Amino acid sequence: MKIVITGSDSFEALSTDTPEPGMVYQLENAAEGTGPQNRAFHALLQEYWRSGCHSYPAKNFMEFRNMIKRHLGAGFEAFVYATIENGKPVIRDAPTYDEIPEAVRKDPDLKKLVRGRLKSWTDYTKRERMRTIDNLIAEMEQSGVQTKKFYEIIEGMAEWRKAS
Repeated sequence: MKIVITGSDSFEALSTDTPEPGMVYQLENAAEGTGPQNRAFHALLQEYWRSGCHSYPAKNFMEFRNMIKRHLGAGFEAFVYATIENGKPVIRDAPTYDEIPEAVRKDPDLKKLVRGRLKSWTDYTKRERMRTIDNLIAEMEQSGVQTKKFYEIIEGMAEWRKAS
């Protein structure tokens, strides 16, 4: 169901289904990531992990999820690095890898201390979520995931897209 709020107590239906009087609905901003996207991503991620068809060297699910977000998702939102200032170690932030001082990026010891901070799934835009889910599905298909659950998730996503 899609509606647009036209006033403080009014709306216009943008789809054929409309809200039923007496029912409680939870609204989501259509421009941001949605609940169905969230559920689809996490269900696909779980199924990919369980299938064992991936080649990521993750030791546990959380590590696997982060690898997927790094390689197939929005990646890092910022970086943290260590440097030496006035003879003392200091931790600094950088919005991009290129903004880390060249001396740190080229020093073999300091370079080992650079860490990317992954963008949180809750901060992904709707477009970033769609791209990540599409990338994940494509990789799962290429990796040979053919489980019943995988196809159920894909079918559920198709039904949700028809309804929205």
